[in-house]
Amino acid sequence: MWVTDIEILRLHYAQTLRAWRERFERHRDEIRALYDERFCRMWEFYLIGSEIAFRHGRHMVWQMQMAKRLDAVPLTRDYMVDWERRDKAKKAERAA
Repeated sequence: MWVTDIEILRLHYAQTLRAWRERFERHRDEIRALYDERFCRMWEFYLIGSEIAFRHGRHMVWQMQMAKRLDAVPLTRDYMVDWERRDKAKKAERAA
């Protein structure tokens, strides 16, 4: 196996946690009905605390891409951006 890419996600993950928290807040009543208020407070605490740790602490998440062949992926990440742009355009077409 070859390590073909390593990416450190610092503030990216803080933004992800914020998005999860905002989505949680929009559906809090539904979630409380499934679980309870104690669960909601615990989950809020986790999401807020984790976001703060990624924004202002030393927390990070990293991901490693591995491949069986050294030449399995391009040398730059451009292929990911190109794919994301095509995917976004397809979704916009479907929504229209």
